[in-house]
Amino acid sequence: MLWLLAAVAAAHNPVITHDFADPMVLKAPDGFYYAYATQRHTATGWINVQVSRSKDLQHWADLGDALPTKPAWADKTQDFWAPHVVTDGKRFILYFSSDNNDKQGLCLGVATASSPAGPFKPEPTPLVGGPSFVNIDPFAFDDPKTGKHWLYWGSGFEPIRMQELTADRLQFAPGSKPAFVLWPSRDPYEVLVEGAFLVEHGGQYYLYYSGDNCCSDPAHYAVLVARGPTPAGPFVKLNYESGGRDSAILRANARWDGPGHNAIVTDDQGQDWIVYHAVDRKHRNEPGTKDLRRSLMIDRLIYKDGWPVVEGPTP
Repeated sequence: MLWLLAAVAAAHNPVITHDFADPMVLKAPDGFYYAYATQRHTATGWINVQVSRSKDLQHWADLGDALPTKPAWADKTQDFWAPHVVTDGKRFILYFSSDNNDKQGLCLGVATASSPAGPFKPEPTPLVGGPSFVNIDPFAFDDPKTGKHWLYWGSGFEPIRMQELTADRLQFAPGSKPAFVLWPSRDPYEVLVEGAFLVEHGGQYYLYYSGDNCCSDPAHYAVLVARGPTPAGPFVKLNYESGGRDSAILRANARWDGPGHNAIVTDDQGQDWIVYHAVDRKHRNEPGTKDLRRSLMIDRLIYKDGWPVVEGPTP
């Protein structure tokens, strides 16, 4: 698999050129990498949850819609955001954000499938819902130290929160309550925080997150990081230890705007890669629509002096 490292390191971003927002990549037991993304409108209609497949993290084949059947509570709307997929070894579990039919706010849904490509079958009720866009960007994490299953989510100018899941990962654990783990602040990029992704590395838990405006034109968005001793923190932001202006590890540059909403994937050689979306300043809009085209990007991620570093640190 050394060829994989060389191929991706030499690859030119983006690795998927069309709109592929809020990406997540899963290394599946079949040896393929599966990438999932927010809905996309095409010439033939809507794709609720995009899914693509790759052997090398560079060349991707479009597999269509991972969630072709909408849940009953959201079958009259068209807002499916920020999918996240995990596996328990027997089935695949998809978490997603969606408007519900009463359009009183966004919800978190869950669906299951026997294949990483889907089709995923949604559960009959959402995990949680409420006003505004607070309940978005779900991320599921299995703690390697305790074996507990956690779900992180949040935006809407409120804190990122976490709550324990049941053993089957389809509901919140009885008696559990959401706990706040990271708050918006006056620090750069942090008026709004979202897109949580947690990684355990070297005994520490690294909370990656994004802020604060993904979708304006131009965007003002970056990937940031904090770390703590447990999945619940307390999390210390990078700039509080480094003395830097902000906690960003990935920022815009002259070519690419609004990099963010990242995931981390580890290849067979143990090399970490950060995947995220960004807007090409030369090709801002998706052809045929007025939507920003947030393409799929990938860069090598290393840890230096106890903190993650993206080679760049721009696309």
